[in-house]
Amino acid sequence: MTAPEPAFLNALKWTPDGLIPAIVQDAEAGDVLMMAWMDRDAVLRTLETGQTHFYSRSRRSSWHKGGTSGHVQHVEEIRVDCDGDVLLIRARQVGGACHEGYRSCFFRRVAPDGQLEATGAPVFDPSAIYGSG
Repeated sequence: MTAPEPAFLNALKWTPDGLIPAIVQDAEAGDVLMMAWMDRDAVLRTLETGQTHFYSRSRRSSWHKGGTSGHVQHVEEIRVDCDGDVLLIRARQVGGACHEGYRSCFFRRVAPDGQLEATGAPVFDPSAIYGSG
């Protein structure tokens, strides 16, 4: 017997292609770790497993955060913004959230001269996990 879908899913404002943006925040430090898209299945799998799942618009498929790298996100809570069109996922990050090796995908800032500069050091070597391609 399949459990009914959680009621809040019907209150969300999905994009025309069935997606909703999800911001992942470190549950302890409060840092924003990443933003990714979720479809209905990704939200359900996240709730079911306690780890984040997302939808890749470029690959047109679901993916489990940390499925390749082991850098999973353990979900503490999911919040919905006042308009119902963005999810905030508070999670405990294992390793780095960014595929470029940083703890957060927001590791660059815009300098006064308009250039991008890294604000931290990588926490892992992405080529060791994903290859050099």
